[in-house]
Amino acid sequence: MTTPVDPTPYAVDVRGVHKSFGSLEVLRGVDLKVRKGEVTVILGPSGSGKSTLLRTLNHLEKVDRGTVRIDGELVGYRRRGNKLHEMRERDILRQRSRIGFVFQSFNLFPHLTVLENVIEAPISAQRRDRAEVETLARELLDRVGVGDKIHDYPKQLSGGQQQRVAIARALALRPAVILFDEPTSALDPELVGEVLEVIRDLARDGATLVIVTHEIGFAREVAHTVVFMDGGVVVEQGPPAQVLDRPTQERTRAFLSKVL
Repeated sequence: MTTPVDPTPYAVDVRGVHKSFGSLEVLRGVDLKVRKGEVTVILGPSGSGKSTLLRTLNHLEKVDRGTVRIDGELVGYRRRGNKLHEMRERDILRQRSRIGFVFQSFNLFPHLTVLENVIEAPISAQRRDRAEVETLARELLDRVGVGDKIHDYPKQLSGGQQQRVAIARALALRPAVILFDEPTSALDPELVGEVLEVIRDLARDGATLVIVTHEIGFAREVAHTVVFMDGGVVVEQGPPAQVLDRPTQERTRAFLSKVL
């Protein structure tokens, strides 16, 4: 018996996405495809549209034109005939609960303990059994190296510990994809390595990750695909060895010459 072919090989499928803030056009027709189980790293100068693109993937930013699909499902909109209609907020929240997001500033709830931060969304948004979620949360917190901190509050943790809790929180959703928006940029230099090591482990385990970062060496190590953005467009994309070592576009070469 033959194994059926997965009709949706892409965890992320972005087509022709435009986004403006007033007169400032931040995304100008972006296309991006991320295969399931692969790691895509997005590089580019400040203001190139990287973080805005990431935020469109879970509808934190509404697109002006174009479409975003996660695991084959249109994000933020339903199609009726030839028109797209924005979904109700509760349906958007349901979709977001399948898309992990790790912010550069951690975004933990300060009034909740570490364990409560991790179990909140699976219980409230996904309606999962509390006992099952708590067991998973403890396993995940152990996995990222903060299992001994479950009763602490975020203010009692270092930045690296907070970011590892944020990663466990994203994993607890059992997401189709995890988005990282410059996950080490708010950390002291000596704490960067511990967070990158957790992300390396996720990549080795076959998680689907989209990572905006300035860590070029890390991108070379973990990415299946490196995407270079500038001026709201994808300038170049391909395997790390191609984009980082043999870029074809002058804008890519100019950027890398400043950061390598």
